[in-house]
Amino acid sequence: MKKINIFVFAFFLYFNFSYADTHQNFEDWKKNFKKEALSYDISEETFNTVMSNVKFLPKVIEYDRFQPEFYEDTKTYVSKRSSKKKVKKGLDFYQNNFKLINTVEKKYKIEKELLLALMGIETNYGTYVGKMDILSSLATLSFDQRRSRFFTNELLILLKLIDTNIVDYRTLYGSWAGAFGFFQFMPSTIKNHAIDYNKDNHIDLKNPEDAYASAANYLKKMGWNKNTPCFYKIDLNNEIPRKYLNVSAKKLHNKKKIKFFEKYIRNFNDLGEIDKNLKVAVITPDKDIIPNAETLNPAYIVFENYEIILQWNRSLRFALAVCTLKDKIKNET
Repeated sequence: MKKINIFVFAFFLYFNFSYADTHQNFEDWKKNFKKEALSYDISEETFNTVMSNVKFLPKVIEYDRFQPEFYEDTKTYVSKRSSKKKVKKGLDFYQNNFKLINTVEKKYKIEKELLLALMGIETNYGTYVGKMDILSSLATLSFDQRRSRFFTNELLILLKLIDTNIVDYRTLYGSWAGAFGFFQFMPSTIKNHAIDYNKDNHIDLKNPEDAYASAANYLKKMGWNKNTPCFYKIDLNNEIPRKYLNVSAKKLHNKKKIKFFEKYIRNFNDLGEIDKNLKVAVITPDKDIIPNAETLNPAYIVFENYEIILQWNRSLRFALAVCTLKDKIKNET
């Protein structure tokens, strides 16, 4: 019993000293970061006000190191995020905001079904926007070494948005990675694409007006084309060279015209009358993630619109889920 007690006591001391060291290092980082923030033309008053309560969040590091969604197979992932319940909730949101949604669709030429799908998958139509202190999350990830530069830049941008009264820092609660609002915008996305749609001199992405219009504006600038498809599920034969199979969302390679792949697609006739000269990539999203997954199943050909969704979120499954939910909502409207 004494040995056990000694072990527990030793672990307690180690944990507390380790946490104390991290806390002190984080406070030292904040002092150095302040110099960078001031050189970025952020006022000292804003920095002191906003950063005074910022804390190191160990949980954020845990989330950053382990993201279990990547271990779901495609069928499970997409089915969960495009369920009948999700479709119904999207239709309810549309009925409650139809004037705004129809006006935004007409102005930005972005289908309402796409925006509803993105909002539904990102935050379940605004019912789950995250509860993490975004400033502390970004500071923690900036202090951490794994992707420090990226999150430092995001934090600097956010502080500048606060300093110029575009964003109210008291509303900044969202995802562990710093994304905010109904469509989960990172600070750089807010800076580049968010708009004050209701003209109240602030951008509030937890307000349907600013959030919905900002998402439409973002998609328009990225080049979404409502007249072309997103993806088709295909049945590949074993003759397709493996170099044409994309298993990562980082950059799709070996894109070819649809007609090039005809000899490798068993259900080619199911593609209908679509222009066979359009360039597509072939993705097999399960192969490198799911243990013992089949090499050629599931497989999809994906178009430029699909790649635009990848710019929103670099996940092969995310883009498939968004386009699937979009089509299901469209079939019900």
